[in-house]
Amino acid sequence: MRSAFSCGLMLCLLAGSGHALDAPAGPVILTLSGSIGVTNAEQGALFDRTMLEAMPQHTTRTHTPWHDGQVVFTGPLVRDVLESVEAKGQMLRVTALNDYSASIPVEDFIEYDVILAMTLNGAPLRVRDQGPLFIIYPFDDHPELQNEKMMTRSVWQVAHIDVRSE
Repeated sequence: MRSAFSCGLMLCLLAGSGHALDAPAGPVILTLSGSIGVTNAEQGALFDRTMLEAMPQHTTRTHTPWHDGQVVFTGPLVRDVLESVEAKGQMLRVTALNDYSASIPVEDFIEYDVILAMTLNGAPLRVRDQGPLFIIYPFDDHPELQNEKMMTRSVWQVAHIDVRSE
């Protein structure tokens, strides 16, 4: 059970920024929907690559079961993406291009620096290389994340995130 402080922190981090979200100029690579306060389309909040690259970028150096050796991923923190749309839920349903989906508690993104990776070893992630977006946990920094449950939350080819209040 989380403390009142942790719950308050989650609400503060996901509190609204009060700014509008620009419309994407390029191809949409991410759609956020559900319990969000900022949208730029009927479907919810649409992002192109440039919009995600404009957010602060973070780097995670880690081993994964899908790559040989330690690799370097770069992209915005998932919590920053959620903040940009004033997300108000406690659970995300993350769906990939191939319709694989995973439920991920928002708490993961508060507790850990989980990124929405856009590059692998400096190169943009392509669809055939698990891109264009890949949820990456800092596995090497937090051994407690090195388990099957957390691996199933590392969705690749992310296309849609639905914010839920459940």
